[in-house]
Amino acid sequence: MTANLPPQYDPQATEAKWQKYWEDNQTFKADPEKGGEPYCVVIPPPNVTGSLHMGHAFEETLIDVLVRYHRMTGRNTLWLPGTDHASIAVQTILEKQLKAEGKTRHDLGREKFLERAWEWKAESGNTITNQLRSLGVSVDWSRERFTMDEGLSAAVLEAFVRLYDEGLIYRGNYLVNWCPASQSAVSDLEVDQQEVEGHLWHFRYPLTDGSGYLEVATTRPETMLGDTGVAVNPKDDRYKHLIGKTVTLPIVNREIPIIADEFVDPTFGTGCVKVTPAHDPNDFEMGKRHNLPFINIMNKDGTLNENAGEFQGQDRFVARKNVVQRLENDGVLVKIEDYKHTVPYSERGKVPVEPLISTQWFVKIDPLSQRALEALDQSNSPVFVPDRWTKVYRDWLVKLKDWCISRQLWWGHQIPAWYAVSETQGEITDTTPFIVAKTEAEAREKATAKFGNDVQLARDPDVLDTWFSSGLWPFSTLGWPDETKDLEFYYPTTTLVTGFDIIFFWVARMTMMAGHFTGKMPFDTVYIHGLVLDENGQKMSKSKNNGIDPLLLIGKYGTDALRYTLVKEVVGAGQNIRMEYDRKTDESKSVEASRNFTNKLWNAARFVMMNLEGQTPQQLGSPSGGGALELCDRWILSRYNQVVQESRNCLENYGLGEAAKKLYEFIWGDFCDWYIELVKSRLQQDAEPNSKKVAQQTFAFVLEGILKLLHPFMPHITEEIWHTLTQTGDDRCLALQAYPEADISLIDAELEQQFELLFGTIRTIRNLRADADIKPSVKVTAILQSESEKERQIISDGGVYIQDLAKVENLTVTASLDADLGQTIAGVVGTVQVLIPLAGVVDLAALRAKLEKKLSKVEAEIKHTAARLTNQKFVDKATPDVVQGARDALAEAEKQAEILRDRLKLF
Repeated sequence: MTANLPPQYDPQATEAKWQKYWEDNQTFKADPEKGGEPYCVVIPPPNVTGSLHMGHAFEETLIDVLVRYHRMTGRNTLWLPGTDHASIAVQTILEKQLKAEGKTRHDLGREKFLERAWEWKAESGNTITNQLRSLGVSVDWSRERFTMDEGLSAAVLEAFVRLYDEGLIYRGNYLVNWCPASQSAVSDLEVDQQEVEGHLWHFRYPLTDGSGYLEVATTRPETMLGDTGVAVNPKDDRYKHLIGKTVTLPIVNREIPIIADEFVDPTFGTGCVKVTPAHDPNDFEMGKRHNLPFINIMNKDGTLNENAGEFQGQDRFVARKNVVQRLENDGVLVKIEDYKHTVPYSERGKVPVEPLISTQWFVKIDPLSQRALEALDQSNSPVFVPDRWTKVYRDWLVKLKDWCISRQLWWGHQIPAWYAVSETQGEITDTTPFIVAKTEAEAREKATAKFGNDVQLARDPDVLDTWFSSGLWPFSTLGWPDETKDLEFYYPTTTLVTGFDIIFFWVARMTMMAGHFTGKMPFDTVYIHGLVLDENGQKMSKSKNNGIDPLLLIGKYGTDALRYTLVKEVVGAGQNIRMEYDRKTDESKSVEASRNFTNKLWNAARFVMMNLEGQTPQQLGSPSGGGALELCDRWILSRYNQVVQESRNCLENYGLGEAAKKLYEFIWGDFCDWYIELVKSRLQQDAEPNSKKVAQQTFAFVLEGILKLLHPFMPHITEEIWHTLTQTGDDRCLALQAYPEADISLIDAELEQQFELLFGTIRTIRNLRADADIKPSVKVTAILQSESEKERQIISDGGVYIQDLAKVENLTVTASLDADLGQTIAGVVGTVQVLIPLAGVVDLAALRAKLEKKLSKVEAEIKHTAARLTNQKFVDKATPDVVQGARDALAEAEKQAEILRDRLKLF
């Protein structure tokens, strides 16, 4: 019995089948013992709280294309999966649950809270990884990691203790981004810069000697309660005489100095700047330069503290209104301007962050960033694709400041520091001595030696910034600090695929950590991809509610269709792509087009297998060389090998979108639309046996090659077709087959050019037949005239294809035309004139009458629609969709009328 595919392709059943097969059979399990050339990618770990969004789908598809391709080229491949513990996100979820129960985390206590967090992780933490499975990613699930698993937790301890012992981690007071909602410091990455319509308040600070005043302006008037200076530029002639004098701070009546600092822009505002060192990063630096007092006016919950006087206990935004009112009452408020400016919001807390002085743990960045800079400047490591990101990455490394790594949370890696609280009345203060150690036992041993047997220890309650563990990800996941076989063989990893929006927060941390702990950059290449934009070209975000659910599109069109759409849309590495989407119907024309492509491939494969008489490509053997190959066989083999060469070149150079497009054009155009049609007659029952055999060999060979070329992009459908085509059992799979290599000797550019002329001729005859309304069953006479002997030879050699595909009974190829050919319809392809005599084929009078009738009907439609659109009542009352629909209908009718008039001119 001949093996074949079902009539209809069922993506859901096929994709589920192969995802289960690959995982059950550990198809993608890596083995360093096998040797060879490694190709290793560690997944950018999604948050354990996450659900698959279009950005994930895009990124993981790009990675999977690269990984599957390199696996098929023979590289020893490891794609390592895992998730990030997402301290703030998990804690937010749990605290919302507790709030609904009328509790706080403090009611539970740390131990019970963490038990609940691990329970949540066990129940809900696998959502994102299960959704990744639905994308068909070829990861090694046996090596799945979690940033708080035992091994990675040990790596975090090792890194922290080692950095501390080397003097690269310290505890100190510093200005941090503080989120009053989560009551924790947040990193720059956890801050979302939002443009807001705010105000700029101007007020006067009187000179203490009574000789005048200085005018300052601010977007945060409540912070004036913490001002400890007013700054002017030393070169500003307007204020030189005032430098060294003092002003009296309104409300507070504190005398503060007028200082000179080059940071001040004399052209901005009045050229005078209020200085609040405890609540602004620029003022913090100025305060240090001029030894100004640091007065904190804010509590950690966003209310004002005792330093705010009469405003103590008020929320910062309530205090803002009241401070302005007081300034107005005191007669020092000058004016209030509308002012659009950028405000940093906490991504998790959804509130504006507050620059706040706080005692935190920090990493000294300079020694780490210098090593990363050396690798970049001396060895161009890592290589960025596209290259334009290299300079941006370098600039970022140069500008980095010390990194605040402590977070006031419970879920995460607890800082391995124990305080000798018996030295400070049982409390942890800024001056409490501490011991850094990997375990409490080790800390106690050190503390006892230093403070005696009665020492009381309390562990630091804070946890590490999640980016600390993420910074170790490329090597900790491979076993570091232990010297494992995975680490020895697969490290440094080969490629990091990530978006430009987190390149510097994450990529820079990884390069700095890896350079310090391993002496190597963690990856050879960083491939930066763009964003998936919505149907209007806007960035998708929760706040805009314009996300597109990839799982919905997978359910409607299949995983392979979505994958192919995402990759095919990429025009050049790093470019954004726009996803076509109709929110009313949840449909996507671009993904539907890719689904149609899967159907086209499926039907073509069914046709091929129907005509192989139950034989596999292996049984049929490779297409014969020499004279046995007919002209169209040589053409398709040339095109195939050309596409193999182009695909390899594109994928080696991160031209994933270009490779996908070339394959689409070859498979749909060259193979399905042309080659299948060209060889149909050779597959008939009565066909010449040798010609039929060569056609079958070529069919089978090219189809199997197509499946291998397309597999990295569309792994499920290609695996299904390949198994049926090759009649292979469960012991082998396409994912582990060799990627095709081009046979350069079979590439014939001249032959391909000749076929372009043949195809152009066939298309022209088909178009002329349509214009003349010639029925498909009617064969015609065609006259092809060219003064070029070469063109005439090409047409003559391919005459059988023209006759077969254009339904031509009599074909004449000539250098000149007879004077009297009767009524003809003519067209041109290149320099070849194409004529079809119409006598005996078409009733010209009847055709003309038919076309005139159609034209009359279309012209009446144009008149009616145009009248509606010129009726102002219709335009005013109808919905915009209805009006646009009428305009579209008018444009289409006018186009049809133009086509009909052109056709009438022919007869």
